[in-house]
Amino acid sequence: MIDCELPTEGRNPRTLDVDTLPTLEVLHLINTEDATVPMVVAGVLPEVARLVDLAVDSLRAGGRVHYFGAGTSGRLAVIDAAELPPTFGIWGRVVAHQAGGAGALSQAVAGVEDDMELGMRDAREVRPGDIAIGIAASGRTPYVIGALRAATAGGARTALISCNPHTPYGEEVEVHIGLATGPEVISGSTRMKAGTATKLVLNSFSTTLMIRMGRTYSNLMVSVNALNSKLRARLVRILTEATGMDDRTCENALNEAGGNTRVALVSLLGEVPAARATVVLEETDGGVREALQRLRSA
Repeated sequence: MIDCELPTEGRNPRTLDVDTLPTLEVLHLINTEDATVPMVVAGVLPEVARLVDLAVDSLRAGGRVHYFGAGTSGRLAVIDAAELPPTFGIWGRVVAHQAGGAGALSQAVAGVEDDMELGMRDAREVRPGDIAIGIAASGRTPYVIGALRAATAGGARTALISCNPHTPYGEEVEVHIGLATGPEVISGSTRMKAGTATKLVLNSFSTTLMIRMGRTYSNLMVSVNALNSKLRARLVRILTEATGMDDRTCENALNEAGGNTRVALVSLLGEVPAARATVVLEETDGGVREALQRLRSA
C-alpha cells in the first residue's frame, strides 16, 4: 500500500501539557481546537456541492447512495443514513456499510478496517449509476479503498471524505473532500476534530441532497408522516405554517391524505383532492414544489 503522511496522527503542539491542566482549562483547549472545524468545512463546500449534484442525478435516475467506513467514520455514516428515513421520508436510497457489520457499531472489531477484500465484497450490491462514498479520516483505510475500487469497476460514481487532503487515493475518485483538520488534542483520536468535521460534511451533504430532491418545502420538514398523536399535532402546525390555513382545515387535509404530510400540503396548496396530489407527487418523485408547478401548469 502507498504510504502517505497522516496529518491526524501528528502531535498537537498546543496540547502538549493537556494532562497537567485543571479540568476547565482542558475543556477550553478542546473547545478551541473544535472551533477550527467549521472553517475547515467551509473550505471544502465546492467539493461537497459537486458530490450533492452527482447524488441528485443518481437518485433521480433510480440509483442509491452508499457510504463505506470503518470505526468512527463508519459509525457516523450509519447514523447519517439511519436518520434520513424518519426525517425526510426516503427509505432504502441512502445506505451505510460499516466494516465488520452491526457488531462493529458498539465495539471495535479487530482487523476489519485493514481488510480490502471485505470492502470489495461489501460493495457488491453497488450498481452502475449508484454513488459510493468512502469515509476515512486517514484517507487510506484498506476497507474503504477496496470498496471504492470495486464500486468504480462496477460502474458507480465514487467520492472520498477524508481528513488527509493529500492522500494519493483522492486521485482515484471523482470527488475528494479533503478536510485539513490537523492533529487532534489527543494524537490520533480521530473521533474528535476529524469526527466532528466528518459529521458536519455528512449533515450538509445529506440535508442538501434531501432539499434538492424536494423533500422539504421552504425550511419545513414535510416528508414526515403522522405515526402518532404527538407527531400528528406537529404536522398540523407545519401545514398551517406552510399554507397560512387554519388548524381544522389542515387537520382534515392530513386525515384525507392518510397522514402523509406532502400529500396534504400539495392538496391544500394545489387545491386538488388527496388522490390527485398523490399521483402528481409520484410523478415528481416526491418533490413538493415540482408537484405544485406541474399542477399549476396543467
